[in-house]
Amino acid sequence: MHQNAKALIENYYAAFNAGDMETFLGLLTDDVIHDINQGSREIGKDAFRAFMDRMNRNYKEQLVDMAIMTNEDGSRAAAEFVVLGEYLVTDEGLPPAKGQKYRLPAGAFFDIRDGKVARITNYYNLQDWIEQVEKA
Repeated sequence: MHQNAKALIENYYAAFNAGDMETFLGLLTDDVIHDINQGSREIGKDAFRAFMDRMNRNYKEQLVDMAIMTNEDGSRAAAEFVVLGEYLVTDEGLPPAKGQKYRLPAGAFFDIRDGKVARITNYYNLQDWIEQVEKA
C-alpha cells in the first residue's frame, strides 16, 4: 500500500510541475483539507482550486530535490523538496513583486484516503522567503 501512496504523491507533484491543474486537482478528495503555511485551514476542492488560481497568478514555481516518505499502510505521506520560484504579481500582505527569484526549502504532509489526497499541510520558512524577495 505504501508504494501506491508514494506513486500518488509523485503524480501530484509531477502534475504541479507540469502546470496540469486538472490532473493535480483530480488527485484530491472532494472534501480535501488544506492547511496553508502560517495560515488558515480550508476545506474542499473548490477552495483548493481558488488557492491554486491565486498561487499560479502570483508565482511561478518548480519543485525539485523531492524526497517522499510513506507509512506502511499508505494512509500518510510526507515530502521534502526545494521550491525554485519567481514572484510575479504582488500577493496581499507581502512585499511588492518585481520578478524576484527565490530558492526555498519546504515540506508537506498528507493524509491519503481511497487513493487520493485527503489532507495536505505545507510548511516553509516565510521569513526566509520574505528576506529573499526583499533583497532581490
